[in-house]
Amino acid sequence: MDSGGFVPLQAQSGGFDFAFLAMMTSIFLIFYFLVIRPQQKQQREREAFLKTAARGDDVVTAGGIHGKVSAVDGEILEVEVARLKGEKIKLRVSRNRVDQLTKASTSEAGGSPGSSSGSSSSSKGEEA
Repeated sequence: MDSGGFVPLQAQSGGFDFAFLAMMTSIFLIFYFLVIRPQQKQQREREAFLKTAARGDDVVTAGGIHGKVSAVDGEILEVEVARLKGEKIKLRVSRNRVDQLTKASTSEAGGSPGSSSGSSSSSKGEEA
């Protein structure tokens, strides 16, 4: 049978395609420098910041629970979440489950109770 001048395109058999290897290597390098490396750097910074968690810091857990750190025991944080009839309600939370950490500022502790509560309520309204 006559194929009418039609020649099917096929990959070259034998040999190694260096152009393909160069293209795949360049794609991997671009992906590494634009995605993987910045993400690793951000993760290291986050872990270092979480290691600085101390008593009095405000935290938000991955489950959305807001509280104040009352004690630190290695990788476990004891978080005060409420007071009920004068008793403090505390939860033990793994450090890696903390989603947000806000350091306790020394200026709030030194200010008068009326001025500090007014400024914190206005900032909470802006965040929400």
